[in-house]
Amino acid sequence: MSSNNDSISKTLIVVISLCLVCAVIVSTAAVQLRPLQTANKLLDSQKNVLAVTGLLTGSNVSELYSSHIEERFVDMDTGDLVEKPENYDYRKAMKAPETSVSLTAAEDFASIKRRANIAPVYFAYENGIESGELTSIVLPIHGYGLWSTMHAFLALSSDGTTIQGLTYYEQGETAGLGGEVQNPKWVAQFEGKKLLDKSGEPAIKVVKPGNASADSAFEVDGLSGATLTSNGVQYTFDFWAGAKGFAPFLAKVRDGALNNG
Repeated sequence: MSSNNDSISKTLIVVISLCLVCAVIVSTAAVQLRPLQTANKLLDSQKNVLAVTGLLTGSNVSELYSSHIEERFVDMDTGDLVEKPENYDYRKAMKAPETSVSLTAAEDFASIKRRANIAPVYFAYENGIESGELTSIVLPIHGYGLWSTMHAFLALSSDGTTIQGLTYYEQGETAGLGGEVQNPKWVAQFEGKKLLDKSGEPAIKVVKPGNASADSAFEVDGLSGATLTSNGVQYTFDFWAGAKGFAPFLAKVRDGALNNG
């Protein structure tokens, strides 16, 4: 004989009550952990900027970052440095119609659909910001690979052309193949290469694995077994070094704009 507790209505009440309790617990945890998540995300970004400039030494990331890295903002159409917009979030800005521009199919080499009107850049000073001796300029770049949008920091020397470092810090490519885009040995081959040619045009060439000439200032080997991811890297460089990317800013850098304040 079944008891009254076996009724369908009581079972539903227990299930719904349990779901509500779980929902409240998960929501509360999400809200309370959000500041910690934001802080960790910022710390990770700072760590990657320091790493790509070779300034990551020791564990005190925040202190190193504040003493060696100056965050500035660039008007992507003019290449001019501008003030940071109030409450600016780059990831949100690149998606919102009021703070970004839609790219045509012919412009969208990197398959990112929209480009923010204002982008952050990072000035690195090996001897500290107070020295005024700029040693690296870090650009945030991103583009689509095989499965995901791949986000990276690209460090250039103060000439605005020579690559000092590259680090991919967020991607969802195939592990062991396209995922090797984060392999330090692979990205190291970009160091010393020229982002632009003498005319200021994008010049990096990601060629078939094993075909990059050691004497070339522009060629790097692609990833073995990951042609589409390698193509994504190529298109990322083509876009961000081009007219819709950081080309206007880099032209001003090469003209000495940073030396004139």
